[in-house]
Amino acid sequence: MSSSANIPHRTISSIRGGAGSSKEGVPHTPARPHSSSIIGSPSGGRVEEDVIVIELGCRNVRVGFAGDYEPKRIITFDADSDKRVGDLRAWEAGYAEKWRERLAGRPWGFQHELFQLDCRGQDMALVGDKLERGLRDAFATHLLLDSTKPKKISLVLTPALPLPIISSVIDTIFIHFQAPSISLLSSPVATTFAAGIRSALVVDIGWHETTVTGIYEYREVNTMRSTRAGKMLLEETRNFLVDAIQPRTEATQGSIPTTNDVVDFEDCEEVATRMLWCKKAHRTPIQDTPLGLHTLHEQDENEGVDPTEDTTPTPIYLSSCSPPKTLQIPFSKLAEPCEATFFQTPYATATFDDEELPIHLLVYLVLLKLPMDVRAICMSRIIFTGGCSKVLGLRRRVFDELRLLVEERGWDPVQGRGVQAYRNNPKLKRNGGTKIRETPIPSIQTPEGSEDKDETPTLGDPSLAPAEEDPVNSAILKEKGYKPPVQGTLRVIDSMGPWIGASLATQLKISALAAVERDLWMQQGLNGASKPNEIDAQAQQTRMSRQSMGPGGLAKSQGNWTLGVWGAV
Repeated sequence: MSSSANIPHRTISSIRGGAGSSKEGVPHTPARPHSSSIIGSPSGGRVEEDVIVIELGCRNVRVGFAGDYEPKRIITFDADSDKRVGDLRAWEAGYAEKWRERLAGRPWGFQHELFQLDCRGQDMALVGDKLERGLRDAFATHLLLDSTKPKKISLVLTPALPLPIISSVIDTIFIHFQAPSISLLSSPVATTFAAGIRSALVVDIGWHETTVTGIYEYREVNTMRSTRAGKMLLEETRNFLVDAIQPRTEATQGSIPTTNDVVDFEDCEEVATRMLWCKKAHRTPIQDTPLGLHTLHEQDENEGVDPTEDTTPTPIYLSSCSPPKTLQIPFSKLAEPCEATFFQTPYATATFDDEELPIHLLVYLVLLKLPMDVRAICMSRIIFTGGCSKVLGLRRRVFDELRLLVEERGWDPVQGRGVQAYRNNPKLKRNGGTKIRETPIPSIQTPEGSEDKDETPTLGDPSLAPAEEDPVNSAILKEKGYKPPVQGTLRVIDSMGPWIGASLATQLKISALAAVERDLWMQQGLNGASKPNEIDAQAQQTRMSRQSMGPGGLAKSQGNWTLGVWGAV
């Protein structure tokens, strides 16, 4: 018993404090290495990895993280987005009916646009303030980012965007969001990348204009544009509704009425989005004759009514009229705004200006100006994108009209009455037209008794003779499962859109068309950008490959820099 009493015991305070405690009786956590030194803190990893992708548009701005399948936020611009804090006029009695007073002296629908392509007289500072307000709300509410921390940004722009708008956007991002660098991506190239192909013909039916861009190996080969786009469609919809409300008399049939104060922008956009549709082509293109018998499809014996002859009244409620009313418009007439905006087929081609061509003619001219090998690839990969491409039946109508143009004209760039008279001249047909110098090919000696049917020599150019097929190469390609690319036929494919293409390209760390660094931009501004032909491409590529991709963004660099295709004026 005495031995057990002499056994030393640790006190409770020593057990809690530990054997190596500096102050006995004071509990504390043992020293250990900081976790951030091993694996890094979550905030630091996010700043290092996340890249923000911003797609700039006239009506919408899409914002999200690189690698996502859809944007986190789509910023729209309307009358409510311009309000200041504490502006409670929306709750006043009769505020909705005062839209005519707020529109007085201003363009129709100006509150729903971030910018206009005509920069004359436009307040660029207001454009930057609108963009800064929308991006700050998106970063804080939807992306959960701190606007004061640096973050890399990829900016998706449409072709030939005016330089003042580009300058205002880049200034806003560099000043208010502390971005170390901005990568510039082309919207048609990103759309092509999102479709999983390298070459395409991108038809972007946007808000201010429709652009048709030929992409070959991720390079813009040719671009043409037309003013027939969403804004013109809404103006035609407004005139269509005004004519239904106030029918024109014979005295005012040729005059242009003032229709800005009859129906507001919101009602016209609602009708254009939900009610309008597009007619079919006036003639069905000739289909390719398939091999074998046609497949028999089961069809309903009760044939439906032709939409062009459907006179069923469609009710359309307009709340902005004074007083509000419900129009009863036949369904067949709801296709008139689309017909007048995008086609106007009864008019001759010579009556249109270069910037107001119908869409199908614009697509045909872009294909006609492409080189033959590029055209063969692009015509089989036509992509329709943009907000107005979702109009019911529009894409099918443009594609059918394009096929009809190809059947009538072919790919001959020379058109006119003289060419048609030359082609239809019976004397030229009787004489065989222009004579081609023919060179005889020496006959090939074949063994006696040969049953070769092609032993008769042919006349013509030896370079036009078909090349012999290599059996070894054909066997290798067949073993590897090689399939030749589809080309030479008109075909439409789908794409997931420019934002998703830019998100995927940024996540894969693919080099952008141009990179603008904060330090150089703040020092030199827009005037410091050089034209692409003034920069050594090899030196520029070497410099970009040696830049670091650390948490602080791209490393500092000296020398010339460029805005890519947007700075080539």
